[in-house]
Amino acid sequence: MFFDPMYFLIIAPAVILGLWAQWRVHANFRAASEIPAPLSGAAAARHVLDSAGLQHVGIERVPGKLSDHYDPREKVLRLSDGVYAARTLAAVGIAAHEAGHAIQDAKNYLPLVVRNAAVPAANFGSGISFLLIIAGAIFTYQPLIIAGIVAFSCVVFFQLVNLPVEFDASARAKHELVSLGIVDGQGMVYVNKVLGAAAWTYVAATLQSVLTLLYYIMRFTGGSRD
Repeated sequence: MFFDPMYFLIIAPAVILGLWAQWRVHANFRAASEIPAPLSGAAAARHVLDSAGLQHVGIERVPGKLSDHYDPREKVLRLSDGVYAARTLAAVGIAAHEAGHAIQDAKNYLPLVVRNAAVPAANFGSGISFLLIIAGAIFTYQPLIIAGIVAFSCVVFFQLVNLPVEFDASARAKHELVSLGIVDGQGMVYVNKVLGAAAWTYVAATLQSVLTLLYYIMRFTGGSRD
């Protein structure tokens, strides 16, 4: 039950896709990091934010590799060491993507609003779902199993609604980089590769959560209880 080969067989496509996506992210990031840009990641993000009237949104430097994110509560972009000060196409592409999230937030982009509202339930579901399902299976108590499946469904919902959020942020980033003259047409080839590879990591994560939910349903509600 704890090491069911069927589970690994079911999620194998998502795992393979995830590994491939991660390889593409790092490969394209390295390639785009060798191409200079007129602005650093932080400067490009500042330009994008200011052009959207978001002068109040801050930009901070944080440790880690590709740990970049936008914090909607603090209204701040947090850019990793390899993005904040780097004057490369990889850096400006990622920084502009995070600025795209800030623009979404300012415009109350509906999928982002829904995603942010779903964060507490997704975090709770991620932490408790497996324990509930296993406890229900051990004690043959079906309500616990159902509760665990419902809790994990919150994770799946979050992942599904996160996809349009990430795709839209990348689309906004590409538009702003071109319209503001930060990256030319030739440079956008590299930016598109970096952001496109990153998008596949979200697709892989979503697919894995969906397949895991499918496994839980098949294994613990319709199959054997041994």
